[in-house]
Amino acid sequence: MTTRTPFAPAADPRRDSSGGAQLDVAAGLLALLRDTTTEPRPDPQLDALTLAVVADLPVLLWGEPGIGKSAALTQLAAALDLPLTTVIASVHEPSDFSGLPIVGDDPAEHGVPMAPPDWAVRLVRAGRGLLFLDELSTAPPAVQAALLRLVLERRIGALQLPPGVRIVAAANPRSSAADGWELSPPLANRFVHLQWTHDHEVVVRGLGGTWPQATLPVLAPQKLPEAVRFARRAVCGLLTARPELVHRLPSSETRRGGPWPSPRSWEMALTLTAFATAAGASRDVLSLLVRGTVGDGPGLELLASLDRMDLPDPEDLLADPTGATLPERGDLRQAVLDAVVAAVRRRPDRSRWDAAWALMVNALENGAPDLVVVPATTLASLRQRDWDVPTAIERFAGVVSLSRRADDAAARARTTAKARR
Repeated sequence: MTTRTPFAPAADPRRDSSGGAQLDVAAGLLALLRDTTTEPRPDPQLDALTLAVVADLPVLLWGEPGIGKSAALTQLAAALDLPLTTVIASVHEPSDFSGLPIVGDDPAEHGVPMAPPDWAVRLVRAGRGLLFLDELSTAPPAVQAALLRLVLERRIGALQLPPGVRIVAAANPRSSAADGWELSPPLANRFVHLQWTHDHEVVVRGLGGTWPQATLPVLAPQKLPEAVRFARRAVCGLLTARPELVHRLPSSETRRGGPWPSPRSWEMALTLTAFATAAGASRDVLSLLVRGTVGDGPGLELLASLDRMDLPDPEDLLADPTGATLPERGDLRQAVLDAVVAAVRRRPDRSRWDAAWALMVNALENGAPDLVVVPATTLASLRQRDWDVPTAIERFAGVVSLSRRADDAAARARTTAKARR
């Protein structure tokens, strides 16, 4: 009678005792687990990453450990048909990025060349690829300084990376990074910063075998010249009106390690605006890109400028007020109505004043009435003595009265609150 320990498996004559065979079976199971598919699915952060990579701008993905940054890069490389080269920045020395000195035959005559690492040589030989710099926030300051030339000039020692190489980095917030460092301002200002978060539905569906597909943006050739003009007009118009935004180095160390406005980052924002315009990207994608380049505040101001550039010309609206199509968004509709009133103020004329009232009626019938109160009140103040009051103005009496009652109620509430204090 044979005995066995409690932890030993019972003998099974049907079981192949060959360890190699069992490893082959295990490999087959692992292959089935890795056999996943992709599907087109709206994903603004993946679309923003893809567009920035196509625009040949260095991208830095910020996210907690294990959130899928590396997996997204693997999928993106497959979608772009680019070989993926991963370099863990924190385990390298500065000389790995600046080049190792190699003494030649006569250093006094030929100098000492800087030899690049093997992965850089492979990228040059391939002529194309996706270079993934992982764990960037755990790289010490000396390594970050050595990365400056690689990220901006695509040079490693004496080696120039070919134009077909794209650069993407990933970092964990300092609070969750092992021995983490804040990024130096010069290095941070060279990246498009994207916050990488997880979507519950995407994760569940992906674990079921289907992940979102990285879709290349389709750039319309006929739109390229206009996209460039549009982007330049938007960025230059904003910086002309707000010159203090051209360069604003944040005061805190943490914010310096993120996106902030400088001539370099504004140039990246201009490039991304042109690419997004030519590709017909959504506002969400463009918002992620410009805020990840110049920061939230300046980025939102640029988005507001872009919205205003898309507004209809006030003169066109005055020419056909009843057939005019006004923006759906309340803030944009308010801006259009204010611009029409300003146009009448600049060139007052009875026919233009009447046309503006017809436009106000159009806005009253097809939108929120409260948006018409201020421009209608201002338009009424522009009336000259010999201009008859239009019958349409009676339709605004109830709206103005209701608005005034709301204002009075709000004022009484503020007075009561102050008295209770």
